[in-house]
Amino acid sequence: MTELDTLHATRKAYDAIAPTYAELFHDPLHDRLLERALLSAFAELVRTSGDGRVADLGCGPGHLTAHLHGLGLHAFGVDASPVMVELARQANPGLRFEVGSMAALDIEDGALGGVLSRWSVIHTPPQDLPAILAEIARVLAPGGHLLIDFPATAGPHEETQAYDHTVVTAYRWSPDRFAELLADHGLAESARLVIEPKPTDRRQFQEIQLLACKA
Repeated sequence: MTELDTLHATRKAYDAIAPTYAELFHDPLHDRLLERALLSAFAELVRTSGDGRVADLGCGPGHLTAHLHGLGLHAFGVDASPVMVELARQANPGLRFEVGSMAALDIEDGALGGVLSRWSVIHTPPQDLPAILAEIARVLAPGGHLLIDFPATAGPHEETQAYDHTVVTAYRWSPDRFAELLADHGLAESARLVIEPKPTDRRQFQEIQLLACKA
């Protein structure tokens, strides 16, 4: 499957479930104290290093874009799903949301102080991930910050693993390998948060949140 085929399949799948998704995950930070704290730290870093302009890539219905806005950032959202973007616009009429591909962002070079990518690369096949990381590095200003998260592989010797996601095929990554890929694109890891699954979670995967800075 080509990169374009993957984009179309993901877009079609999320278009179909967008209203249900928006309702189910209307409060994505509920009971996630560590993630809220890391988002606050990310926002402070972005505010102190630039004008606070941030792209929420894979924004879905815009809940976290609005959260970033509430933290004082000039946040806007980008998502591959037109239905998700329309829901985000309806819920947040004062914010900007665009349909777009993470591999070909309609954003100027070095324009952003920050990029948030929450679970938005999990449907990207391993061979296509470098192109997305290159785009993120391109749009970040020097000193800009990236906060990105993904599920971890079961063992340190497995770079990536596919798994059966409810919507469309998804991928888990070795945290160390992912950090190496970031470094290949000039994004140096500055912090790492490992969130262990709860016993009641359907998938017993570690969640990795990496904070990185562009040199």
